[in-house]
Amino acid sequence: MAARGPGRVSVLLPTYNERDNLPLVVWLLVRTFSDSGIDFEIIIIDDGSPDGTQEVARQLEKIYGSDKILLRPRAKKLGLGTAYIHGMKFATGNFIVIMDADLSHHPKFIPEFIRKQKEGNFDIVSGTRYKGNGGVYGWDLKRKLISRGANFLTQVLLRPGASDLTGSFRLYRKEVLEKLIEKCVSKGYVFQMEMIVRARQLGFTVGEVPISFVDRVYGESKLGGNEIVSFLKGLLTLFATT
Repeated sequence: MAARGPGRVSVLLPTYNERDNLPLVVWLLVRTFSDSGIDFEIIIIDDGSPDGTQEVARQLEKIYGSDKILLRPRAKKLGLGTAYIHGMKFATGNFIVIMDADLSHHPKFIPEFIRKQKEGNFDIVSGTRYKGNGGVYGWDLKRKLISRGANFLTQVLLRPGASDLTGSFRLYRKEVLEKLIEKCVSKGYVFQMEMIVRARQLGFTVGEVPISFVDRVYGESKLGGNEIVSFLKGLLTLFATT
């Protein structure tokens, strides 16, 4: 690829019961990177899905090549942060993209992330649902109110300097992601929020790109009452410690 490009981009895709979504998101990623002339690899970190996700991933390795698709599974669900740590052991790119595997995040925004990174030489580029023409599609009013309320609380309590803390579609310099994960102690949904808060503490720069978030097409959402309680506890912990 061109010398002015981003080098290689490693996409970390944590999965759990994403058999139906995985072939689609991988196809979209491959097409996006190929059309943009960006060198890439997709690392699938599956946490022991019982629905056959790993079998699908192995077929994708055969279709696209093991240099582009790497299945690096774990025995059971061990959390998002440790999934990224596990995936980064195998990442050869100098930039890391983290995103959901359930088609909520469209890969078409990744070239925009890369352009934004080059434009401002940012350490992190975060997709935002709450700025410019960003938005959420497919959620009912209750889910939208929970999301907006959570984001408002984080803005008031943490003053993070970013408009969307709970989103999970981002581009990181690899060495920056490694440093942030070392510092983060949160689990689940709070993990993404803590990453941006710690980035601010450590003086890393954050750019933002408006994105469209679309609710999952196949499978069930993993957001429930327990996750909301955990989020609030984590938010208060961050407020008290940062």
